[in-house]
Amino acid sequence: MNKSHQVIFSPPLIGEEEIEEVVATLRSNWLTTGPKTRQFEVEFTESVGAPSALAMNSCTAALHTALIALGIGPGDEVITSTLTFAATVNVIEHVGATPVLVDVMPDTLNMDPMRVAEAINPRTRVILPVHYAGHPVEMDELQRLANENGIVIVEDAAHAIPAAYKGRKVGSSANPTAFSFYATKNLTTGEGGMLTGTPEFLETARQISLHGLSREAWGRYEKGGTWRYDVVKPGFKYNMTDIQASLGLWQLKKLSSFQARRQAIVDRYQTAFAEMPELQMPTHLSEVDHAWHLFVLRLNSATMQIDRDAFIEQLKERGVSTSVHFIPIHTFTYYREKYGYRALDFPHAHSQFERMLSLPLAPALTDRDIDYVIEAVKDVVACHRVRRLAA
Repeated sequence: MNKSHQVIFSPPLIGEEEIEEVVATLRSNWLTTGPKTRQFEVEFTESVGAPSALAMNSCTAALHTALIALGIGPGDEVITSTLTFAATVNVIEHVGATPVLVDVMPDTLNMDPMRVAEAINPRTRVILPVHYAGHPVEMDELQRLANENGIVIVEDAAHAIPAAYKGRKVGSSANPTAFSFYATKNLTTGEGGMLTGTPEFLETARQISLHGLSREAWGRYEKGGTWRYDVVKPGFKYNMTDIQASLGLWQLKKLSSFQARRQAIVDRYQTAFAEMPELQMPTHLSEVDHAWHLFVLRLNSATMQIDRDAFIEQLKERGVSTSVHFIPIHTFTYYREKYGYRALDFPHAHSQFERMLSLPLAPALTDRDIDYVIEAVKDVVACHRVRRLAA
């Protein structure tokens, strides 16, 4: 194959509308949290059917703020998946609580509700599911466990816009839910995030997200506002700017077309690799609408002469960028040494991690790009599959 082509893993798709909106903001009198941010919150609330929304500077900030608003701290335990990005678990450490990791389902790679049930004890305050790759977690069973045990669910939906579980969009419930608008996400503001939940909950979260300022402080620069304010709790600097929101407003308008393109790419991949026993396709259960933030291939190692790492290097040589989502939390030095985890404590996460890689998936990718990725994957498989002797 011709190895001259280069395919970026997840390039953002920014149009002239976003650029013009940002320029208009730069020419306005308001660059930080202001009218564009408020508009983005309103339109995002409508888009996912959320009770309310708070724009923030990252999904990590949204998760951290949610835990603080719930009063989670030392002595409390938070159950979450070991197969996630470090931010999910880092915020639990930041509030002084104990992260309790559980294994994943071998099909969807979402946290296993049976393992969650086993982990619940009197110190458990929160279940923090991660909607892995954009495939929603089995929320009915987790919600039942939470309700029966007086536990709150905080959802990590960094991958999950606009996913839905049994017809209910992720973010539409009263559960605090954190979304990411990082550069590689389905909707981007460069950096940024959103926290959804009830208006009452988000009133507390809004104070925490900007230095703990009193409610009156939010309008102090608007007409009729006052310079006086109070600090009601020690908060953080987690607010979104109007520059970021300017991007988000147009990205949100384009989200349905972005998703259609993602689905078209997924369909191409699934058709191309369906008859290749060396490759396992992502699972998509019938009761969910998948956001397809990631397309995670898994190698059937018994059929290949090379491992996952070598497979990635072979694709890189052919100009195809890939990634791995994720290195399990329990294998990182900090968590391994603090909590005494061993690699095989979570056998599904460990075994699936060893054979997974994420292929390029983004609306900005052209048909030529996708053709090239498919050709490259097939070429690597053809060069390194296990050869079976004829009978």
